[in-house]
Amino acid sequence: MPNPFEVKVNGEWSFQMGPETLEGYDQARLTPESFHVIHNAHSFSVQILEADFNTKTYKVSVDGKPFSVSISNPLDQLISAMGFELGSSRNVSHIEAPMPGLILDIPVSEGDEVKEGDALIVLEAMKMENVILSPREGVIAKIAVEKGAAVDKKSLLIEFK
Repeated sequence: MPNPFEVKVNGEWSFQMGPETLEGYDQARLTPESFHVIHNAHSFSVQILEADFNTKTYKVSVDGKPFSVSISNPLDQLISAMGFELGSSRNVSHIEAPMPGLILDIPVSEGDEVKEGDALIVLEAMKMENVILSPREGVIAKIAVEKGAAVDKKSLLIEFK
């Protein structure tokens, strides 16, 4: 099957689809969000309830039954296999120094709740101040460095709960 798409339904069922998969379906668009589909002599009423094109996730209703659907194209599948999934920042458990430098400021404390994009550490490297931002919402479990400390690349800076 050339360029198969991976389709996941309700996080339980996963299958591959390509253009030839749809050949046995007869469909008619009734409105921008609703379709009439016939497959193997069975008729289905399909409605798109929600669509997020950025994450390629959809909530659909088939004959009144709700389903959550996510679609991955071959590039999405490759990115996922390499561990670079969109939204993978939510799985970050710690922050490491992206380069060697000097810790100028730590505007957070252990136990603080932070939001994605909040400043965590100011690191001076190559005579420039680099503000390291939180990649996710969470609670600071541990701050492994102190203000004024020199750090190497990949040194542990912060851990999340």
